[in-house]
Amino acid sequence: VQLQASGGGLVQAGGSLRLSCAASGRNYRSAAMAWFRAALGKEREFVSAISWGGTITDYGDSVKGRFTISRDNAKNTMYLQMNSLKPEDTAVYYCAHASLRTAWGRTANTYEYWGQGTEVTVSS
Repeated sequence: VQLQASGGGLVQAGGSLRLSCAASGRNYRSAAMAWFRAALGKEREFVSAISWGGTITDYGDSVKGRFTISRDNAKNTMYLQMNSLKPEDTAVYYCAHASLRTAWGRTANTYEYWGQGTEVTVSS
């Protein structure tokens, strides 16, 4: 699976952005996907995950209620709608894809495939 993240940019606090992760490869539809982020000088942090069917989602505590994850398997694309953005949301956002249909979790090693990252900067 190859992943291409896009949609990052500069936004003021309180604003919104929508990230996209386009996937290609034979196994796209059969496993969970997730978003992680890494702020400068910090470890990669779990943001959100979505099951392969899109019916089960999970969110990190810092984004719960503000971010919404979704996927459109017909378009081979996963999304992250980010609302009420805060300066502490500033980071490089990475999309990830598991290789096993049963894989599910908040840890990076759950996911085998990773995109290149898209940068989000939230100004105060």
